[in-house]
Amino acid sequence: MSDTMRFTLVGHGAVDVAIHQLIIAGWSGRDPDAFAHHIAELAALGVSPPSETPLFYRVGADRLTQASSIQVVGSGTSGEAEALLVALPGGLAVGLASDHTDRDAEAHSVALSKQLCPKPAAQDLWPLSDVAGHWDALTLHAWATIAGERVLYQEGTLAGLLPPDALLKLCSLAPGGAMLCGTLPALGGIRPASRFEMELADPVLGRSITHSYEIAELPAVT
Repeated sequence: MSDTMRFTLVGHGAVDVAIHQLIIAGWSGRDPDAFAHHIAELAALGVSPPSETPLFYRVGADRLTQASSIQVVGSGTSGEAEALLVALPGGLAVGLASDHTDRDAEAHSVALSKQLCPKPAAQDLWPLSDVAGHWDALTLHAWATIAGERVLYQEGTLAGLLPPDALLKLCSLAPGGAMLCGTLPALGGIRPASRFEMELADPVLGRSITHSYEIAELPAVT
C-alpha cells in the first residue's frame, strides 16, 4: 500500500512521493541520561523497557498525514516531535513529524500503540545533504495546549539522538520510505493535549520547518 504525498523540497520545488513504508525508530537516544529519563517516563505509564536499542517499529504507510487535525479515541494519546527522513528518488531529505501515540495502548503493546494514531508531518523538506554536516545543531521544539494553556512541551538539539547514518546502517530506506528518528523527553512528563505545535530549527542556515495540528477526541465507548 502506498499513499502519494506532496512535499516541498526547499530550494527545489514540489515533489510527489508515494509513501509505501513508514518506520518509527524508538529508543534511539545517544545521551545515557536522557535515554534513561525517557525509559522512566514510559515506565511510569506501565510500558516495559525495550528488548534492544534502537527498535524499529513498522506502521501502516497511511498513518503519515499532512492534516492540520486528527481524530483519536479517548483521552490517552499524546504527540512527540521528531525529525523525519524521507527517501526521495534523488536522495534523502529531512522533515518534521509527530509520533502521536496512544499511551493507554502502549502499556499493552508499543507497536500497536503507534499504529493506532496518525503521524502528522510538515510539508517542507530539506535535502539531507544540506544539514548532514551540522545535524547535531538542529533543534526540536514542541508546544502543547493543555487545559487551554500553551506550554513548552519539548526542547533540545538532535545531538541527543542517533544521527541518520547510524539509523540507516541498521534499517535502510528505499525510495518511498519514511522514518521518524526518535524524540526528546517531554518537559513535565507525557500528557495529552488539544493542540500540538512543533518546529525543527536550523540555526546554521537560519531556517525552520513547522507544523501544528488539533487533536479531537472520539468517545471510547464499550
